[in-house]
Amino acid sequence: MTKNAAQHTEIEKRSLDAFIKLMRASESLTGRTSRIMALSNLTVSQFGVLDVLFHKGSLCQRDIAKKILKSTGNITMVIDNLEKRGLVHRERDSDDRRYITIHLTDDGMLLITKVFPSVLGVIVDAMSILEPVEQAELGRLCRMLGLNEREVPLP
Repeated sequence: MTKNAAQHTEIEKRSLDAFIKLMRASESLTGRTSRIMALSNLTVSQFGVLDVLFHKGSLCQRDIAKKILKSTGNITMVIDNLEKRGLVHRERDSDDRRYITIHLTDDGMLLITKVFPSVLGVIVDAMSILEPVEQAELGRLCRMLGLNEREVPLP
């Protein structure tokens, strides 16, 4: 049987309230940035791949998946679609054929350098309601949550 709002502990209420606010803020910002990406026919995941390759250089699929928090199965499909558009290309390692490096193509570089500044502008605008010290604190707190590896028991 589930609890009604009056039966929740203060810790549960506070945790749920913070979680809901975090998710709403994330969804709001993602919605604003994804509209810019969609103008270039990019999904959030496709943009994430191009962004990682642009800022970090060529990487293997596993490392890309880890950077953008996607499963390796999902990242394969995302990269397949980017490759079909000529935005990335795969290169198999000559010594270990299982190891595949993903590279930005010239077209991929052109697209990400066109789209990234607009996405960044939306992010900067959204964050501008926070003072610099608040932005730093938000980043610190989100990092703490993201790095929390405690195993949560399943019901």
